[in-house]
Amino acid sequence: MAKRERVMRMSVEQPLWRALTAYRVLTMLYAVGLFATAHDEFVRPWVAVGYYAVLCGWTLATLPRVANAARCTKRFLAADLTVAVAGILLTPVADAHERVQAGGPTLPSIWTAGAVLAFAIKGGWRWAALASTLVAVANLVERGSPARDTVHNVILVCIASVAIGYVVEVARASERTLARALEIEAATRERERLARDIHDSVLQVLAMVQRRGAVIGGEAAELGRMAGEQEVALRTLVSGGLVPLSRVSEDAAEGAVVRAVDDDDEEPEPGGPIDLRALLAPYAGAMVSLAEPGAPVPLAPVAAREVAAAVGAALDNVRRHAGQDARAWILVEDEPDEVIVTVRDDGPGIPAGRLVQAEGEGRLGVALSIRGRLRDLGGSAELISVPGQGTEVELKVPKDANTRGKAEQR
Repeated sequence: MAKRERVMRMSVEQPLWRALTAYRVLTMLYAVGLFATAHDEFVRPWVAVGYYAVLCGWTLATLPRVANAARCTKRFLAADLTVAVAGILLTPVADAHERVQAGGPTLPSIWTAGAVLAFAIKGGWRWAALASTLVAVANLVERGSPARDTVHNVILVCIASVAIGYVVEVARASERTLARALEIEAATRERERLARDIHDSVLQVLAMVQRRGAVIGGEAAELGRMAGEQEVALRTLVSGGLVPLSRVSEDAAEGAVVRAVDDDDEEPEPGGPIDLRALLAPYAGAMVSLAEPGAPVPLAPVAAREVAAAVGAALDNVRRHAGQDARAWILVEDEPDEVIVTVRDDGPGIPAGRLVQAEGEGRLGVALSIRGRLRDLGGSAELISVPGQGTEVELKVPKDANTRGKAEQR
């Protein structure tokens, strides 16, 4: 089956860039509006008109630059801050001295904060502190003295930009942590799925070769011994597992922390639900009795196969631990919201604490081949065993496991 790479974007940073884009346009219009209402008070209005022409052209032309972190380069940030600082320094040239000393607005007005916020979102609080410091120096030069309103505006811009920069850094760190956690979870689920398949096939074959070799003797005994060693090694590997390194990266095109994973091409299951009875029928035999409803028991293909595999694992445990002469019964119940399959045997039962001990030794038949399969489908598996009275395994799977099963198989 063909593989393709699926990218999962997890960015709380992107909305900030969209907000910054809108902020720059609105504050540009605000600055032009302030000039339009007081242009008669300017001593050199043509200087202001020229600056606003540059400001409007620059703001509109650079909107794509503030769309994401990748496009907002250091060169652009430097040029953007230069436009803001130049406007502040040109204010005494264009406006009347009395208005400047009275605390009148600078030519770029609050548009300047947008340039500082771009530094904060792109580089964090340190970049924001640098940009706000340069703006503060320009404002002091423009006024000629540290007036109260100037200091107030400078401190406000500095605190706001540094706070936003710090929040962005924390958000980025959180995204990377979340992506790593999702990667580990996906790797763990894949390891458990492989462990179930290995238990249902390879480990059983190796165990059988070991037992038959010991019975036959000779060279077969040596072959059985080697198979037993490989079984132990494989069980250790399956129970321990290896978690791959995270492939977390930064999506340069979107400015978002992403997690790239290999994903199977989605192919629809052929046909609709299938009858669970058809998958359980091959298990019936001289030592296994199957009791089922007279009507079909429809389940999604993935769910039906997983339930049948879990039943097979339960029967394999019966043969292995209760002996070849043990009898087993399979009961299928079709309830309105779920399907219940019960596997019962007349063996000696399981001693208390044996399942926990088996999991610790890497014998994952019940833990993964049975409970793991049902858990992935949104169902459950309960095991009841009384020494001397056999063992009963009850499997419950919801009928809406169609989409759940597909999701877990990916």
